[in-house]
Amino acid sequence: MSNARATHLSRRGILAAGGALGLGAVLAACGDDDAKSGGSDKETAAAKSGPWTFKDDRGPTAKTDKTPATIVSFIGVAAALHDYGIESKGVFGPTKLKDGKADVQAGDLDISKVTIIGNEWGQFNIEKYAALSPDVLITTMFDSAGTLWYVPEESKKKILAVGAPTVGISVYDVQLPQPLQRMLELAKSLGADTTSAAITAAKRRFEDAAARLRAAAKAKPDIKVLVGSASQDIFYVSGSNLSVDLEYFKALGVNFVEPSAAALKASGGWYENLSWENVDKYGADIIMMDNRTSAIQPADITEGTWKKLPAVKADQVIARNPEPILSYDKCAPLLEDLATAIESAKKVS
Repeated sequence: MSNARATHLSRRGILAAGGALGLGAVLAACGDDDAKSGGSDKETAAAKSGPWTFKDDRGPTAKTDKTPATIVSFIGVAAALHDYGIESKGVFGPTKLKDGKADVQAGDLDISKVTIIGNEWGQFNIEKYAALSPDVLITTMFDSAGTLWYVPEESKKKILAVGAPTVGISVYDVQLPQPLQRMLELAKSLGADTTSAAITAAKRRFEDAAARLRAAAKAKPDIKVLVGSASQDIFYVSGSNLSVDLEYFKALGVNFVEPSAAALKASGGWYENLSWENVDKYGADIIMMDNRTSAIQPADITEGTWKKLPAVKADQVIARNPEPILSYDKCAPLLEDLATAIESAKKVS
């Protein structure tokens, strides 16, 4: 395996197959984050009138003299904060496609209005970052060590030297409602009106979608769901442990294809890698495929072994984002789509 492939695996293979480990690729530092959700003027003014603190998921409490105004965040976090009315001035992570359009991880962000500090794994322009005079740096965390996702290890000392506190929201080995609640708490700390009609409706939609998915899984317990991601040489099959979305779906009753512990061991528990010749190792009725631009999309897979899979032939393949945007507005459709797939699925495995 080349160094490039190894880097790809730490970023995409692991995440794409079901999670993210980020080992040797990100930064464990002190914490700070920010979010704002269509807040009322009074609440926003109150939040900005004095010191701001937020205890991040590593334990430390991030502190600033006033509510952070200049926010730099991982693109998925920026997208979530945008849904709550908080705008990041700088972003890093997959943001802009080669054709200039927004990456799927940008959500509803207008990427023309943000400074892109890095667009790929390992990219983080410290000069651009420093020039923004950031008040806070925000990202997620995909391991138990509290390393900050997409903050390059080799640059961490210089990044921290800029002086902005950091906040990490954990999405490692927890179920989806937990980081959703944490992001909402962060938004509230920054002045968002978390009781607004829009946010209340989004949260209700998420709860309704969860109930629907539970009912669908209970009604069709024999429908098996395989979670995969495609690269040129490897097909990754994710285990349901560690990943924030899959752990929750499993808790709701979804019947996932589970690689053995031995098969998952090489990736730290995230995924099993198969050759395309062995892509039919597991029987599945529904296949959830990584929709990020780092992965080959189902329509572009040319391997004959893929096309012969019963779920593929039955057109029972749906999209999955292994790095869900942590707002209720963006997560509700994830549950709805899986519920729809299970409700309409034919038993083909």
